[in-house]
Amino acid sequence: MSSEITYEVTEGVATITLNRPKRLNAFTAVMAGELVEAFDRADADDDVRVVIVTGAGRGFCAGADLSGGGDTFNHEDGVDEARARFGEVDGVPRDGGGTVSLRIAASRKVVIGAINGPAVGVGVTMTLPMDIRIAAGSARFGFVFARRGIIPEAASTWFLPRVVGISQAMEWVSTGRVFDAAEALRGKLVSRVVPDADLLPTATALAREIADNTSSVSVAVARQLLWGMLGSPTPWEAHSLDSRTMFELGAGKDAAEGVTSFLEKRPADFPAKVSADYPAFLPEFPAKPQKQA
Repeated sequence: MSSEITYEVTEGVATITLNRPKRLNAFTAVMAGELVEAFDRADADDDVRVVIVTGAGRGFCAGADLSGGGDTFNHEDGVDEARARFGEVDGVPRDGGGTVSLRIAASRKVVIGAINGPAVGVGVTMTLPMDIRIAAGSARFGFVFARRGIIPEAASTWFLPRVVGISQAMEWVSTGRVFDAAEALRGKLVSRVVPDADLLPTATALAREIADNTSSVSVAVARQLLWGMLGSPTPWEAHSLDSRTMFELGAGKDAAEGVTSFLEKRPADFPAKVSADYPAFLPEFPAKPQKQA
């Protein structure tokens, strides 16, 4: 049972809602664990084609819960608990926001962020590995870490420059200012801004377009390759993986159905399942360092 998020599936679309509205859905370790479990659940369900993430009430996520006061980010007294909850990397407990963002990055389902109201700190960095971000007109964003004496977390130093470019990333991170949805759109942090009342209908319509018209395996593979190749120094790696994947999927049942349905002028009914038909040879994304357990 989840206490700080909700998880609902309707016609192939899973909606994860951050659910601490009285605290503007401020991020906690409990929420982090529940988000990871929710993405595990979505990936394990072949009927789920797309995941939408949004917030309850008037905000998406106001960042880390600061009720701990000045010791909010001082984990010296909670090292063992943090390590037990999230594991460790290079001998220190893993950052909870990074645990969530890397789990989202590894999703085999398309992830759409429907950002309603404030998305600040981890509230915005957790959205960076989402595939599509749509903002309500009332949304506000802030990479406020330098104003709190810390640094951008959730692996955002990798994701943010790749999403918006290094110059835009440095402007937002170094100023730490909160900015509106129009600036987020100009800076390519979001793909579109819609009136508040249209946010979830817009996200759902996009999710339906994906779920109703595409092969789940094709989308899952394309997602992994597009993200994974961001770090490749040469297009030859992509060419190699494309070639092998085209050879395997081209001989599969979804390709046969895709071509046949097109020739017969009818909607496709793709039979392949991500759980059974995802190519085993594709490299893991995000790839763990070799020394990482």
